[in-house]
Amino acid sequence: MSLAAAAFVALAALLHVYIFVMESIWWTRPAMWKRFGVASQADADTTRPMAYNQGFYNLFLALGAVIGLLLFFGGQPAAGVALVLFSVGSMVLAASVLTTTGPGYLRAALTQGTVPLIGFILVLLG
Repeated sequence: MSLAAAAFVALAALLHVYIFVMESIWWTRPAMWKRFGVASQADADTTRPMAYNQGFYNLFLALGAVIGLLLFFGGQPAAGVALVLFSVGSMVLAASVLTTTGPGYLRAALTQGTVPLIGFILVLLG
């Protein structure tokens, strides 16, 4: 795995940790729920359990990518590459699913999926 591939995988993991923080920790802050297109504080409170759960999915994908990098650079390259590809591949697929939610989600899907896609391709090429 090249350093460029590892850097993109690490950036994808950081992005998904940030998404976790937004969804699982900051969800009911007005600036946050407005960013996600939620109409009111009451709606943010109602959707908080869903966002909380969804945030943890993002955190677990990030952890998988980080553990994969640690395995790769720690002397277990096959296991590391497999875990990295699974994690960033899942990030890309989740972003692809987000595009089916509606045209208003294209920007979020591109934000969520571009860095992991680049990492995925670079890992395959490495």
